[in-house]
Amino acid sequence: MSAGASLWPIVASLAAQGAPAGEPPSAPPAAAAPQADEPVPPPPPVEWKEMLDDDFVTRILDGRRRPGYRPDLPERSSQDNVGALRPPPPQAFPGIEDQLPIPDRWRLIETLGVVKERWFDPYHQNTLKGDRPIDRDKVKWLPIRGDDWFFVANLISDAVVEPRTFPIPNGIQTSARPGSLDVFGKNRSVVLSQTLIGGFALIKGNTAFKPPDVEYRLTLAYNVNHVDVPERRVLDVRPSRPSHRTDAFLGVQEAFVDKHLGNDSDRYDFHSIRVGIQPFQSDFRGFLFNDSQLGIRLFGNRDNNRFQYNLAAFWRLEKDTNSGLNDVTQTPRDDFVLTANLYRQDFPFVGLTSQISATWNINRERDDIQIDHNGFPVRPALLGDLRGRSYDVVYLGYGADGRIGRLNLTASLYAALGRDRNSIFTSRPARIRAGFGAAELSYDQDWMRFRLSGLYATGDGDPYDDVEGGFDAIFENPVFAGADTSYWIRQTIPFAGGGRAISINGRNGILNSLRSSKEEGQSNFNNPGTILVGAGGDFDLSPEMRVSTNFNHLWFQDTATLQVLRSEGSIPTDIGWDLSVAGIWRPRATQNIVGRLSAAVLLPGKGFRDLFENKARDDAYVSILANLVLSF
Repeated sequence: MSAGASLWPIVASLAAQGAPAGEPPSAPPAAAAPQADEPVPPPPPVEWKEMLDDDFVTRILDGRRRPGYRPDLPERSSQDNVGALRPPPPQAFPGIEDQLPIPDRWRLIETLGVVKERWFDPYHQNTLKGDRPIDRDKVKWLPIRGDDWFFVANLISDAVVEPRTFPIPNGIQTSARPGSLDVFGKNRSVVLSQTLIGGFALIKGNTAFKPPDVEYRLTLAYNVNHVDVPERRVLDVRPSRPSHRTDAFLGVQEAFVDKHLGNDSDRYDFHSIRVGIQPFQSDFRGFLFNDSQLGIRLFGNRDNNRFQYNLAAFWRLEKDTNSGLNDVTQTPRDDFVLTANLYRQDFPFVGLTSQISATWNINRERDDIQIDHNGFPVRPALLGDLRGRSYDVVYLGYGADGRIGRLNLTASLYAALGRDRNSIFTSRPARIRAGFGAAELSYDQDWMRFRLSGLYATGDGDPYDDVEGGFDAIFENPVFAGADTSYWIRQTIPFAGGGRAISINGRNGILNSLRSSKEEGQSNFNNPGTILVGAGGDFDLSPEMRVSTNFNHLWFQDTATLQVLRSEGSIPTDIGWDLSVAGIWRPRATQNIVGRLSAAVLLPGKGFRDLFENKARDDAYVSILANLVLSF
């Protein structure tokens, strides 16, 4: 067959597109007369003629129709799923009339019978978890407009059982047992704690790909705790009270309104404002300020989310003594935090996020006297001259989090610069000049992660000069070097010599700050500082089971402050070894059920043994933590 004859089906198909409906296609153009030695081309096969109808041309050339072809629209679809968003009419989308409207995307899988919603099931579509919009016909009392409002409920149960040992001082007025008049008594105690957290949010907007337009959120926490210790005047200032206590408290942990102010690009770079009680973490690991406080925050991003920023002001709330939850029944403190930070992704290396920050802590509690719920003074602290204090301190910081090649890196650096209006040792104003640095390197090898940790917080080398050199945070909650598995981070070590209400470190804190209380006390820059060097590993034995180990060695950076408070000529800096191991179990490999069982031991060094002792003369202190978290 000649080349001209082989093009006939294509030419005929193209010609058919221009023929009016119901008329045969025009004849093909005349071909050049064949040469004498060429055979005459045969007529088209019968099957080609059958394929030259309108329906075939419409089907084989996908996306192309001859001019004037308009297929009949399908019948109007109907929906019987109550509360579903009705699809727009086909006329709203010119040019795609051949597409069928379907139920809204949130209810599509249930309409198809793939899944059935159950209010108690958090694993599948659930209106209570914000998986589909609110049916306004069922909540007519809500003052909302539009079909893009979502309700989100979060319920958490956090149960803790914690037997432990630590140095417990005997009371001055009395002891728990006749003849037990040593400085330190028995060291065994137990803590039982149950916290129920209920969070509720009302959100407007299509949050699958852009920030919410408006968010209203309320989170309440109810805590019941029981503590049993062997000595009196540890849980309560009154010697007549027993050495065990059961307490309960309801705190407001979140209550804010978040308003989306606008977008700055088609990639939804945005700026928003949030007003009310809200969580805030000033750095990647919570070294400086990690709390939920009353404040106003302007935040957003730029350059396709490569830049993120925060501008915030907080007015610190009082805390409940025994639960640590926010107490909104008391007047907020005369303590304010102004902070600004900027994050840059992929700087200075691809995969690493850098942060710069400036935080100003303005404390005006010099004339404030605060007694905690157990009767112990917390402001001013029972330390030094016992006079009230106020101070201004600015924290200038740099942080990094991410990876450099195969190495994971987290780092934080802070310089604390300011003025204390009353040094507790000299009763004179003093300059604050302190520094802090912490870093963690880790390397992943298949199902294992190996970690190296280091921390350095300066201590005050001369309590009687006019410079306070001990670094202290505003409200630390560090996730570092084992976090709440670590003995030193988990436990509070009372400092008996400087006053009954003073501790070397705070619970869920790593700094040796000599504060009366992390929750209710003031920052103290006359402290011995902290040095930590550690190694650890995380081992994912399965998607549901992880084992974590941590081996840390701790020192005081400078013991000059401790020597003055204890009236000793020298105190070694060695605190000792903090060794811990934890097993974390997540059935179904989700965060809805998380169980943790950990054990930690502190092997005291020369400095710790110089400061503390116990009646049994134990060579080690132990902490066991059993924790079960259930989330909905």
